[in-house]
Amino acid sequence: MKRTLGAILLLAGTGCSAGNTSTAPTSLPASDVNPVPRARLANGGTLRWPLPEFPSQWNFHHVNGTKGVVNHVVQGVLPFLMRADEKGMPHAVPEYLRSATLARTADGQTVTYRLNPRARWSDGRPIGYDDFAAQARALSGRDPRYEVSTTTGYRQIESVARGDAENVVKVTFDSTYADWRSLFSPLYPSTAYGTPRAFNAAWTNRLPATAGPFKINAIDQTAKTVTVVRDPAWWGAPAKLDRIVYRTMDTAAMPGAFANHEIDLMDVGLDADALERAENTRKANVRRAGGPDWRQFTLNAAGPVLSDVRVRRAVMLGIDRRVIARADLSGLGVPVQTLGNHFYVNTQNGYRDNSAEYGTYDPARARRLLDDAGWRPHGKYRARAGRMLALRFVFSSGVPISEREAELTRALLERIGIRVDIEPVPADDAFDRYVAPGNFDIVPFSWLGSAFPVSPMKSVFARPRGQGVQQNYSRTGTDAIDRALDRAVAEVDSTKVRVLVNETDRLIWSQASVLPLYQRPQLVAVRADLANLGACGFFQPAYQDIGFTTRGT
Repeated sequence: MKRTLGAILLLAGTGCSAGNTSTAPTSLPASDVNPVPRARLANGGTLRWPLPEFPSQWNFHHVNGTKGVVNHVVQGVLPFLMRADEKGMPHAVPEYLRSATLARTADGQTVTYRLNPRARWSDGRPIGYDDFAAQARALSGRDPRYEVSTTTGYRQIESVARGDAENVVKVTFDSTYADWRSLFSPLYPSTAYGTPRAFNAAWTNRLPATAGPFKINAIDQTAKTVTVVRDPAWWGAPAKLDRIVYRTMDTAAMPGAFANHEIDLMDVGLDADALERAENTRKANVRRAGGPDWRQFTLNAAGPVLSDVRVRRAVMLGIDRRVIARADLSGLGVPVQTLGNHFYVNTQNGYRDNSAEYGTYDPARARRLLDDAGWRPHGKYRARAGRMLALRFVFSSGVPISEREAELTRALLERIGIRVDIEPVPADDAFDRYVAPGNFDIVPFSWLGSAFPVSPMKSVFARPRGQGVQQNYSRTGTDAIDRALDRAVAEVDSTKVRVLVNETDRLIWSQASVLPLYQRPQLVAVRADLANLGACGFFQPAYQDIGFTTRGT
């Protein structure tokens, strides 16, 4: 995204995550964060924020760093030039950016950034041209030694130049790029991106520089905690909280920890039991919103079985998405609706359901496709050339929803003659050792949505080049999809963008590499007096404004 996805969420988490409802509402609000003015917040306190995994790579733009858990932490300690409101509209963050002006050129466009002259890195150096130039160069894709998660947007940058003052930076693009506001957020210091070695390794197990309302106090590898504290050098309004302690714990342990008041918020995810327990916790409440994230299955097209598009299509036709959605969302009191798009969630402008051909449950057609591919019935399962048709469903252990999805997928695909071997793996290893290297056939996780639904997903669906897959974990693509993505990314007219994106989406459905399941609701249990945080939807909070209405712990 940007990728803010950007970001990949293995298991749980959202852009801002942290009485039982018997009848599901027809819709959810865009955001539910208990907005409270700073003047009404207590000064001080500690926010105890659990994370489902302990990252080792803190460079968000590195292929192994683009994760929701990394995003949670760096939002409070690094510059984000733009921040989205609850409607997903990006706005300049005044502590970093005074203005950003777009001008069309004969061949492309130029954006002039007028930075806040008070903005400084933790080493005292002003945020400015050097940082923009280094980030643009590193993420351009021109040097393959930089292990980047995506080059989208940065690849179109032709030059970065100094402006008419020290705090002015001019970025020239060689073509039009509609999502230019998604770039340079987060922004890293030039020292981090100056060389491939620094980019790939300098931010492993450490954050050597910051520029936000909080700074790093400690990263405890043994306790798996990250502690950030109020930074007295911050030039903006001081953080209301004294500190935030991010604590890694198994998602299965979070409900108990929340009920015992050991943590102050918890992404309930899709766990009905955890929801019930949270709703019965004293001095707590559950905040609900329609999430920007979407649950999906990624199919590894580089594997010996799923390299055949007919088999991938059969797998998708053999999975009843409504059954999985109903099971995942049962007991949560939220609408149950499958997702028919790889770019927009159901509640976004531009959403069209393009799933008719390959998102519909059709086991009879799935069997015909497997017959055509040479996989013939041989007892309970199909076989070809003496090999049984079997797929590995890999998921992070300790996540009930993933385990349930695996069991349902096994039962559904067994009906068309495909054996599914379920393989739970440690949460800390799920991404680095399984998803990223392609050590799976089917893997479930959620993509983290953002205010920029088009350009961030380019790295997910663009055809891999050489050994670099960026975020294309299905490891497949076509020239037609690449051309369609390029057209959509280059268009600046929002109406035309939506048309082009849906044309691209139909091609991706035909490719049968990623099976969308449903828009992920945000259910976040919080301490009742926590303000300006919760179920954020597209809203990105200002971390200095997060706090308690009464004195925190």
